[in-house]
Amino acid sequence: MNIETLAKNAKIKGIDILGTGDFTHPLWLKEMKQKLVFENGIYDFDNTKFVLSGEISLMYSKNGKGRRVHHVLLAPDFLVVDQINEYLGKKGRLDYDGRPIFGIDSEEFTENMMQISKDIEIIPAHVWTPWFAIFGSMSGFNSVEECFGDKAKYIHALETGLSSDPAMNWRLSKLDKYVLVSNSDSHSPYPWRLGREANAFDLKNVNYKEMIDAIRTRKNFLFTIETSPSYGKYHFDGHRSCNFSCSPEESKKMKNICPVCHKPLIIGVMNRVEELADRPDGFRPKDAVDFKTLLPLSELIAASFGVQAFSKKVWAMYNMFIERFGNEFNILLNAEKNDLKKINEKLADLIIRNRNGKIKVEPGFDGVYGKLVLEKETEKQPCLGKFVK
Repeated sequence: MNIETLAKNAKIKGIDILGTGDFTHPLWLKEMKQKLVFENGIYDFDNTKFVLSGEISLMYSKNGKGRRVHHVLLAPDFLVVDQINEYLGKKGRLDYDGRPIFGIDSEEFTENMMQISKDIEIIPAHVWTPWFAIFGSMSGFNSVEECFGDKAKYIHALETGLSSDPAMNWRLSKLDKYVLVSNSDSHSPYPWRLGREANAFDLKNVNYKEMIDAIRTRKNFLFTIETSPSYGKYHFDGHRSCNFSCSPEESKKMKNICPVCHKPLIIGVMNRVEELADRPDGFRPKDAVDFKTLLPLSELIAASFGVQAFSKKVWAMYNMFIERFGNEFNILLNAEKNDLKKINEKLADLIIRNRNGKIKVEPGFDGVYGKLVLEKETEKQPCLGKFVK
């Protein structure tokens, strides 16, 4: 994973603007400074635009409860990044890993970031995941205001995460004022996982200022690209060690106790949304940014062939599609079925079904990704309580 690999895979995916990730790490920051060129308000490498980004983990106590919250950070330039790192370097280790941990309250952190620059964007990350999120069932809050206090006015956007989508978040009226963004990391060393989730903007000038304006105001924000929330690792309740998962309805019947080990279940995103929601499923707020639900092309190919996504067979077929259509987003969003059939008829059908939201996913739980369900005889809503083999 380096700048060259990221730029190459962004083009294959169809990503125009890519977050650098990990600007807190000294060695990665050194490489970025050596290779990225600042042009017209944004960084560039080989015609791929880069925005300086990072993610941090804040662990602290507030209102008598231990909190663990992840935040995505966006910064306009290296001067601001250096000031952020100077501040964080006094609070802990910057070279710990790609997501360094600090014992700073989110409210205090936001205040200090705004003192550095009002152009820093703080976005609570994967807001519903149980362990490390602002609304997480294990260590989160019940509102943005509870987390950030009077500094909530500086929070403009929330990241849906793999286990939720905008429709789930629309069920909470108190989230209407926040723009919903969708991002995903690539999980090094797999750069082909870039863009599992993404944001689509219509920018006259591709630069940091216009992108941040779109995030803060919804202006020129076209839609987000989301995986099926069932695909996320924390959609349903369950226990990975017990190979058990279930829906919120079934959890309620069992009083949130695992029938295998008789310990409390890990409460997933769907359950937590139900707990805080004040609107029915299907409600759509006025002026909400649209979204499209897509699973990655490599996952479709792997499921079709019945092999792992990193197998040579998958990538031979993937590369045939890319050679014909240019990039993955073009394939998933735009390519005509008849043209897709010229590569592979079965996959052409899957790609169109994927585009139309017709592929079922067995929900993920307690750190286990969801699974695509392709066989027609099993394309049913997953049972409420089940053991997963």
